Amino acid sequence: MDLIIGGAYQGKLEYARKKYGLTDGDIYTCSESEGIRYGYRCLYKAEEFALWCVRTGNDAVELLEQQREEWKDSIFICEDIFCGVVPLGADMRAWREMTGRMCSFLSSEAENVTRVFCGLEQVLK
Repeated sequence: MDLIIGGAYQGKLEYARKKYGLTDGDIYTCSESEGIRYGYRCLYKAEEFALWCVRTGNDAVELLEQQREEWKDSIFICEDIFCGVVPLGADMRAWREMTGRMCSFLSSEAENVTRVFCGLEQVLK
């Protein structure tokens, strides 16, 4: 499994498309209205999965641990929302915390971790 992180609009998906040769059919875009659908090479917007977990009372790390076989060969792309100004709303703080914990877990499981900033890769692991 590979993890790609970075801020909004920094070129994470474009980087992954080039590096891994991804097509539109390889990419599942997570949303806050449903959990992850496995079976795709790339799980994009993983932070939205974390938001879905917060809103449904699930723990993202626990779900990922339970379903490890489903995603162990995937590429996760997650927006860096866990830095900067602390949100005022409790649900947004919980989302930020859940995303940070999820990325910490995924980075410990990942073979490669890359940060993309201004379209440039920074290899973290």
